[in-house]
Amino acid sequence: MAEQNDLAEKNDSNPVKFRISPLNFATAAFFILAGYIFINGAKITGSPYEHWSGTIGWIFILFAVVVSLLDIIFRNFFSETKKLWIVELSFITLVLIIFFLVK
Repeated sequence: MAEQNDLAEKNDSNPVKFRISPLNFATAAFFILAGYIFINGAKITGSPYEHWSGTIGWIFILFAVVVSLLDIIFRNFFSETKKLWIVELSFITLVLIIFFLVK
């Protein structure tokens, strides 16, 4: 019983903080981009995609949801914020390298 009280006091004295990570910024950017596309439409080189703007917006919302789930997965594996930043920045770098190689 005393051990449970000590454990409860230890957990109460160290509240969980919201940790900002690179994938949080990516998720926010995808949501902002989707909102911008829903409002103004998708345009590439000046010619609007009249019938595809909604679809492109939904694709960016899907990207945001996937990135936020990936952030949750990384947070479960890496408890230290410094390690989390290193792993997530490495992941973003890897994705960008693969994107540019495929492009």
